[in-house]
Amino acid sequence: METRLLVNRESGWDALAYIWNDEQTEAVLEIAGGVKQVKWKSKNGEVVETPYIIPNKNQCKGCHVGDGKFLPIGPKARNMNSDYDYNGRVENQLERWKKMGYLTGLPDAREIPHVAKWDDEQSGTLEERALAYLEVNCGTCHNRKGPAHTTGLYLTVFEKQPAHLGICKSPVAAGQGSGGRSYDIVPGKPEESILPFRMESTNPGIMMPELGRKLVHKEGVELIKQWISSIKGTCGEQS
Repeated sequence: METRLLVNRESGWDALAYIWNDEQTEAVLEIAGGVKQVKWKSKNGEVVETPYIIPNKNQCKGCHVGDGKFLPIGPKARNMNSDYDYNGRVENQLERWKKMGYLTGLPDAREIPHVAKWDDEQSGTLEERALAYLEVNCGTCHNRKGPAHTTGLYLTVFEKQPAHLGICKSPVAAGQGSGGRSYDIVPGKPEESILPFRMESTNPGIMMPELGRKLVHKEGVELIKQWISSIKGTCGEQS
């Protein structure tokens, strides 16, 4: 449907979105973005149909920011520090890239952080899997140098302060996005927490992430609810 490029020019990084024709023979640059209707069958056999939104050039800048500069936000060593089957040969992805000349100065893989897989209970604790999910889906903006740094909500695997993870933290300016709730996360009570409320919404004025989705990721929401249910304490005690 589309091919997105990040091009590193002399003036800095540039975002380009190309939309493919129905014949899949040519892709055309569309600065204004676009919409394509998509349909597929889910695991339970349900047929799902939804509009697929292709961002315009300005929307790319909404997330691809760090320290006020436009930049790539996806590739992180901790997300790529995993083993893969390369045509029958299992290798660590980073080590393989080093062999191929893609990486230089790579430390031993054992010294590189490794992130749990959100949908694999064997890969980490419930909290580790929940934070891994939140970092990928929310942490590109919600970090100390990202576009949402002023919120004080930092959803990364490295964050250790409960308040910055949203636990008993009041929103800075959520508006209708709070759903009448008082805290981002209420220990043991996902139904009273703003975080899963915004993840479950498809209302443009409420939902998070605010770009890049039209549907609710039910499995991801369930994981975050399980994590919140496992958190001990009350906001009265922590305040």
